Amino acid sequence: MEIADLITPQSIIANLRATSKKQALQELARRAAEITGLHERAVFDVLLERERLGTTGVGNGIAIPHGKLPNLDGLHGLFARLERPINFDSIDEQPVDLIFLLLAPESAGADHLKALARVSRLLRDKSICEKLRGTEKTDALYALLTESPASRAA
Repeated sequence: MEIADLITPQSIIANLRATSKKQALQELARRAAEITGLHERAVFDVLLERERLGTTGVGNGIAIPHGKLPNLDGLHGLFARLERPINFDSIDEQPVDLIFLLLAPESAGADHLKALARVSRLLRDKSICEKLRGTEKTDALYALLTESPASRAA
């Protein structure tokens, strides 16, 4: 599974304006609804429910909110670079400025976990995160996220 299987240039938000975790999740749910055709409230509710289980703020300024929804046709991702870092109740208590939202069908099973692992591996790369934080252009963000691991090693 590649990141390019999860996102499109239309699912990149270069400068998301949000002052709170809830506001960021609401905006991401709105954008995800446009991409998936699902109801915005259904997406938001799934994200909030997941956050109640434990924060998806994984540390180093990164959050990976995720959830499973009925009637979803496949895995969908959305990436947002926040205009200003926000409190996300992260495990390291640091504010978040990079968010990768992942939505999966209820039947996704292992594919959902593989996608989460793939996103997590990508965002653990400090040099990638520095580059993501250093650009405000949607096409550049998309290129950084979808560049194959082999080409990064070269």
